[in-house]
Amino acid sequence: MKFDDINTHLTYRTETYEITKEDIFKFANEYDPQYMHVDEEKAKQSMFGGVIASGLHSLSISWKLWVDMGIIGDDIIGGAGMNYVKFVKPVYPEDRLTVEVKMIDKKEHPKYLDRGFVTTLLRTLNQDNELVLEIEMVGLVKR
Repeated sequence: MKFDDINTHLTYRTETYEITKEDIFKFANEYDPQYMHVDEEKAKQSMFGGVIASGLHSLSISWKLWVDMGIIGDDIIGGAGMNYVKFVKPVYPEDRLTVEVKMIDKKEHPKYLDRGFVTTLLRTLNQDNELVLEIEMVGLVKR
C-alpha cells in the first residue's frame, strides 16, 4: 500500500501465533540468554513463576505477524525508528498472540516527494485479550 493510500482510521488484526517453550529457549539462547528465558528452575523461583519469552522475541513475533499481512508490502522502503516500546505483561509458553495494528500518523518526507513517514501502533494481545506489548514504529513508505 502506497503512502497516499494509507488510511489512519483503520485498525487491522493479525493472525494468531502460539509461542512454545522451545521457541523461547531457541530465541533466548541466541539473542537474550537471561535466566528467566533459559533456566526453568531459576525462572520458577522468580517473580514470573516460570520461563517467559524475551521482550525482544515478543516484539519480533508481533512485527512478523504484521508484515505477514502484506498491507504495506513492497511499498515499504525501510524502518525509520521506534517512538516507544512498552513490555506490559510477560509472555509465557503456549500463549497465543494476536496484534492489533493501526496506522496513526503519516507525514510527507520534507526532502523527497516520492516517499513519506508512516507511524504505526502495534498492540499485542494474548489469548485472554490482555495487552502484553505496545510498540509505536515509524516506517518510510513509497508514494
